[in-house]
Amino acid sequence: MAYVAIARVPTAHASKYLQQTCKHWEHNLTVTYSATHGTVVFPRDARGADHPGDATVTFDAEPEVLVVRIEATSAEQLDGLKGAVARHVDRFAFREAPLAYDWG
Repeated sequence: MAYVAIARVPTAHASKYLQQTCKHWEHNLTVTYSATHGTVVFPRDARGADHPGDATVTFDAEPEVLVVRIEATSAEQLDGLKGAVARHVDRFAFREAPLAYDWG
């Protein structure tokens, strides 16, 4: 069973934050990205975890909104990634952080 959460994060700098976050993670995770779309794969055993499978985080930059989608394989993995994504994006959005993550 897949666990999914989506947040539409209001910001005028969606593309910038998408690219900065993906670039930050590409040194140790599988990442692909452009100015408008990014995908990051978090291994099932990241940081000593033992989740059923890998998780995927996608970012889409829209005008005035950064759309973040997390697809995880356990509730714990999903909750952990919600926090990790918010912390990392907020680090690059420090001038307007904390951003509003209304996970649905």
